[in-house]
Amino acid sequence: MSRWLKDYDYELPRELIAQHPLPRREDSRMMVLYRDRQKIEHGRFADLKEFLREGDLLVLNNSRVLPARHFSDDG
Repeated sequence: MSRWLKDYDYELPRELIAQHPLPRREDSRMMVLYRDRQKIEHGRFADLKEFLREGDLLVLNNSRVLPARHFSDDG
C-alpha cells in the first residue's frame, strides 16, 4: 500500500455515487475480496451468508455518517 495520498486519486463519475439508500437495503451491492486467490467478486448484501466461511468474523457497523466532505491539496 502506498503512503502517498496522490496514489489514491482517481476519477469517479458522479452518477455512480449513491445519494440515497435503496428502499430495500438488502439489495445494496457489496464487493467481496478473496485475498488468498487475489479475486474480487460482486454480490448483494442479501447474499452475505453465501460468502461467509467457517472461522470468518463479521463486524457490523450501524453508525451514522455525517454529510460532510474534506478537500485537501496535500497529496
